[in-house]
Formats: sequence, C-alpha cells, structure tokens
Amino acid sequence: MATTNSNSHTNTHKELSIQISLSGLSFCILNSNTQQVEVLKHITFKQFETPYQLLDHVESLFKTEQSLQQNFNNIQLVHCNELSTLVPSPLFSEDHLADYLKFNTKILKSDFITYDTIEANDSVNVYVPYVNVNNFIYDQFGEFTFKHYSTILIERILQLEKNANQPKLYIHVSSRHFELISVNSGELQFYNTFEYNSKEDFIYYLLFTLEQLKLNPETIQLVFIGDILKNDDLYTIAYKYVRHISFGKQNHPFTFSHQPQTQHAEFIILNSF
Repeated sequence: MATTNSNSHTNTHKELSIQISLSGLSFCILNSNTQQVEVLKHITFKQFETPYQLLDHVESLFKTEQSLQQNFNNIQLVHCNELSTLVPSPLFSEDHLADYLKFNTKILKSDFITYDTIEANDSVNVYVPYVNVNNFIYDQFGEFTFKHYSTILIERILQLEKNANQPKLYIHVSSRHFELISVNSGELQFYNTFEYNSKEDFIYYLLFTLEQLKLNPETIQLVFIGDILKNDDLYTIAYKYVRHISFGKQNHPFTFSHQPQTQHAEFIILNSF
C-alpha cells in the first residue's frame, strides 16, 4: 500500500525502513548505491504500549536519532500486529474489508482497514495499520509505502521455497510473539501468529499446530528465523520434540557497517527493501 504527496526529494541513494509494533520498533537505513546497510537498530519497549504511546516512541525516535535527520529516496513503514487475515483473491472484495477481519480479530467501527496483494499465492492480506504513525511519516516525508509485516514474511518465504519439494515449517520469533508458516512444494499451507509469555506457551502452540496440520515431528524440517539463538529456551524446548531443526539464512546482497548477531536476525525489515 502506498500514499503520496507532491514533495520532491534530492537523490541521496538512502532508503529507510521502519518496523513498528506495540512491543517495539526497528529501523534500517540502506545505501542503495553501495548496497550497504548503514544503520540497523532495534528498540524493545518495557511493556505493550497503546497506539498513542507507539506514536510517542516514533516521534521521539526522529528527534533523537541523528541518522534519521536526513532525506531519503524511499521510505517504507512495516506494520506489525495481529490485526490481519488472508483472503484468496477470487473471494476478495474491497466492499467487505471489515467482514474479513471481524471473525478472527477485534476491530472498531472507526478503524481504517486496508490490504496488500500477495501475488506469490494469489491472495490478499487485509489488515489494520497504525494510521497515526502513517500520518506522522506522511507529514515528515511525504511519499512513502507501507505494508503489513506478514505480507513481507509470506512473500519472502514463498520465494525461498519456490523450488522446494518437501514440507517445511518456518518459525519467525520476536520477543513476545511468533509466527508459524507452513509450506509444501512452494505453496503456503498455513500462517498464524501467537503471543507467548513462556517457553511452555511456545511449545504448546507449536505442537498443537503440528498435530492439526498432521506434520510428523520426526520428519518435518523446522526452520527458525528472527530473534532467536541456539542456546535460547525456545530452541532447546523445540529440540526436545522436533528432530530436524535449522536456522534460516538471509538471501540478499547487502553488506553491513555493523554485522547483525546472526544471519537470520531482523528477517522482515531486511527483506522489506
């Protein structure tokens, strides 16, 4: 989804991507000329914030981060929340956006609802963005693009798996939620997001999903991406029940001024360009 105005920008070869959620935010600055990631930062909030408090964090970020005091050729805002649902394109109508969401998430009559098109599997991702942050970015910079984070996640995994001939279950881990993406022979079988407070929450949702999808823990290939290390509790408890576990790798041409901790960290924001 994109919004524009008539502001013009000097060509700086700099692109900015910001990923926002009620539990934290990340931002990344890419030099498109050199393909170097010049800045990559993540900020975790102490608790879940409201959308109004999230805007306060974003405004403060632009006031205090010197790297953001410049012009950017392209700006992308990535909305991270559970207020989304996938709809097959043949069943989609712009006249029924609220109807698609009301069955699996709580929405208000005043909520602005939009959508992304996912061409890789002929579907539409209907979601509620943080409109107040959209408005702030528009006022600051003019033209920018925004998407739901699950759009980027699903598109990238389907691209990675387009020539695969076996089932895989990807787990994208964040500090307070994780996403499960099941693919088989390059096709999306399942996507959902889960909040968790403990490793027990995590393994319950993982094993329940495996059971419902009839995926065998002894044979399924489980791939971790996102904010997780091999010595983390989530990895350790998953390894007790699932035999084949690996970590995904980024497949992009970027170099880094400061290398990320792992090859699978900040998966969504690095694939947003």
